[in-house]
Amino acid sequence: MANVIIGIHGLKNKPPESLLKEWWKLSMIEGLESGNHVSGLPQFQLVIWSDLLYEKPLDIYEKDPASPYFIDERYVRAGEDFQAGDHSSRQKINDYLGRQMNRIFLNDDLSMNYSFITDAIISRYFTDLELYYSGKRTIGPDRTENYGDLIRNRLSNELIKHRKDRIMLIGHSMGSVIAYDVLTFVVPDIRIDTFVTMGSPLALPVVMGKIGEEMKKKGFRRNNIMTPPGITGHWYNYSDLLDKVAINYRLSDYYEQNSHGVKPEDFLVINNYEINGANNPHKIFGYLRTPEFSRVLNDFILSGKPSAGQRITRALSDILERIGSKLGL
Repeated sequence: MANVIIGIHGLKNKPPESLLKEWWKLSMIEGLESGNHVSGLPQFQLVIWSDLLYEKPLDIYEKDPASPYFIDERYVRAGEDFQAGDHSSRQKINDYLGRQMNRIFLNDDLSMNYSFITDAIISRYFTDLELYYSGKRTIGPDRTENYGDLIRNRLSNELIKHRKDRIMLIGHSMGSVIAYDVLTFVVPDIRIDTFVTMGSPLALPVVMGKIGEEMKKKGFRRNNIMTPPGITGHWYNYSDLLDKVAINYRLSDYYEQNSHGVKPEDFLVINNYEINGANNPHKIFGYLRTPEFSRVLNDFILSGKPSAGQRITRALSDILERIGSKLGL
């Protein structure tokens, strides 16, 4: 059994897979180094789904800022002069707004009130999420495919490929919604050691309402939302108070523990991503290098490493196997 980290990205178009994957890795390595952790990254796979919704990826060579393919937020290392500020008053505002949104828009049975309002907001600001929930693409004169199914298949196939490994799954933004849906409705038997959500909208009423709709369609006989059944170790949820996507950051208030006793553990962090003088508290690169996540990442890496005795036994086994092969045994 090997350690493997699987990530799934969030909203909007992305750079080519190889470049985005490298930027995720650099962000995690930066966080480990900043925390004086000496462990190296294990195998890392990034699930890309933006190509299903966008004609071509963002282009690192595009120089025109007005182009839809211009990359305005590349990976950059954290600046030494970043100022976090005191956001205690913002926390009170977020807590109040989160409670009020769910009280107004979400019923106890997870059905939605004023769905026309939330649908309009999604259509205006979250086109990717709208396509994920209801979009279809034509692939022939009499055949269509659901974008949601296509996107989920990308992640479920990767998880199935690594089902015998020890998995840390990281979902950013809309990627956390996709990850939750896949772990709950598609491959609930896949064991996930550590589930990580960053900048997640999973506590927004429209997302919980969509989860409730699917629960009813699939015959779930309950009105409460649970932690996916295959998560065996931890579910860590990281949010920056200035991250508007994660305005309702308290996932532990809404997602109950599964049969393994796992439920979300919420952490407020400082996302220090900044480029050209502008801060983006929702950016994945900033989340991946926070000290809170780096400690969890380091523990995951170290706990999966074989002991000295196991390494010696494995080496001796390899030597004996090679000797036996040469002797024709």
